[in-house]
This record gives sequence, structure tokens and C-alpha cells, in this order.
Amino acid sequence: MTSPRGVSKQWLITLPSLAWLGVFFVIPAVLIVVTAFRPPDLQGGVGSGWTTETLQVLRDPAYLPIVWRTAWLSGLTTLVCLALALPVSFQIARVGTRMRQFLLLLVVIPFLSNFLIRVFAWKSLLHPEGPLTKLLIALHLVSEDAMLLNNLGAVLLVLIYTQLPFAILPLYAAAEKFDFSLLDAARDLGAGPWRSFSKVFVPGVRRGLISAAVMVFVSSLGQYVIPQMIGGASDEMLGSKIAQRVFSDRNLPHASALAAALMLAVLVPMLIVTMWQRFGRKEAAS
Repeated sequence: MTSPRGVSKQWLITLPSLAWLGVFFVIPAVLIVVTAFRPPDLQGGVGSGWTTETLQVLRDPAYLPIVWRTAWLSGLTTLVCLALALPVSFQIARVGTRMRQFLLLLVVIPFLSNFLIRVFAWKSLLHPEGPLTKLLIALHLVSEDAMLLNNLGAVLLVLIYTQLPFAILPLYAAAEKFDFSLLDAARDLGAGPWRSFSKVFVPGVRRGLISAAVMVFVSSLGQYVIPQMIGGASDEMLGSKIAQRVFSDRNLPHASALAAALMLAVLVPMLIVTMWQRFGRKEAAS
């Protein structure tokens, strides 16, 4: 058993992290939920009193296509990022130290430039007069009137580009601790390369896989810069609507209601996954 002194020491070590989460996550989240129950005022602020009228606006059928578009774009982005990140993290964890550092640097390099600059660079590439479009036309891969910009395909492409490092890094952290001799044992028992990879390596990095999926999915759900700069008028995501309510309509309670709904959509699956993991650990222990 852990002594009371050990328990108090653990709490002291954890206290700065809890304080950080409380100040920069819990308190803002509570303020968002509280603001959703307040009426807007004419100056673009929050009025006095309480109301549920803002929450009733969320029943507007016009939001259903936006919610569905946000969900499937985020889900597809997560699946593609995981499919690309698994073999990449596998190879990075197996190469030598120098090559590993070089490959990790290539993964981290996008973070060294501003997010808006990277998105604008893709907008320039996908523009009808951009170099990528001209190259594809010259290779006769697309027609001369092809529009690579302002569509869902372009939004999905840039989402995958921006979120891929968030999938590679957690998976690499898990792959680095994986015992690769288990793959050799699987080969000795007759398993092929794909079977040993899918049946041994993938379950072995399950925690990294879950962390990567959560990070990519949550980051994709709240995106509004990419749909606004890369997508068209019919490619809005929920984050775009929240930004519109804040900056254009100046309706903070409405924006807070949308943000609270998005927050619940993220927290509920995370709580379910956490409870499932704890339940699985208790069953394994028993």
C-alpha cells in the first residue's frame, strides 16, 4: 500500500498540471456553457438574465448538413492519418538513431512555420493558376477547366496534411517502446509480413493509436480556417459557423451554444473510451 506521505507527494507533483487544466480548460469550458444560457445584447455582448432560446436555435434543420459534414470529414481525416502514420511510425522506430532524428525532424518541420502560411500555400498550389494545377494539366491528368480549389476534396487534403504529424508522433512514441522481436517470433511461427504487422504490431501500439485518433479527430472537428480558405460556400464545418457567429453576427451566446455542443460531442466519446479502457484493465487484472 502507498503511504500517506507518498500519496501527498503524488498530489503535490500533480497539482501544477491540475491547476493548468483548471485555469485554461475547465474554467473556460464552464464559461462557454454558462454563456450559452444568456441572451445576446445589441452591442454584440452578453445580456442580463437567463434563457434557453439559444439552445432551441440548435434544432434548426439547417445545422444538420453542417454537423454531418463536420463529422464525416473529421472521421475520414482520422482514418487516413492513422493509415499513413502506422507504417511511418513503424519505420521510424526501426531505423538507426541518426536517420530516426532526421525523419522526426521532417515530421516536425511543418510546426516551424505559421499555420495560416501553410494553408495559404496550399491555396496557392490548388489555385486554377497555381503550379500544381498547371502540372496536372500538362500531364493530362486533369482537364483544363478542372477546379482543385473550393471543394470538399481540397478541404480533406489539407486537413490530412495539417493533422498527419499529430498522428505520427503519438504512434512513434508507442512504437519506440514496442518489442520488435515479437515480429520475428510471429514470422518464425509462419505469419507473413502483413499478418505479423496487423496482428502483433498494431495491437502492441494500441494506446498510441487511441491517442493519435483522439488528437486528430478533436483537432479536425474544430477547424474553420481550412474550410474558409480552401473550401467553397457549401463546404462549411461547425467551426466555421462558430467563427461566423462570433465575428460576423456578434452573437456570443449562439456561438457558445454551438461550441458547447461541439465540446460535448468530443468529451462524451473520450469518457466512453476512458471507461472502456479502465474496465478492460480491471477484467485483465482479475
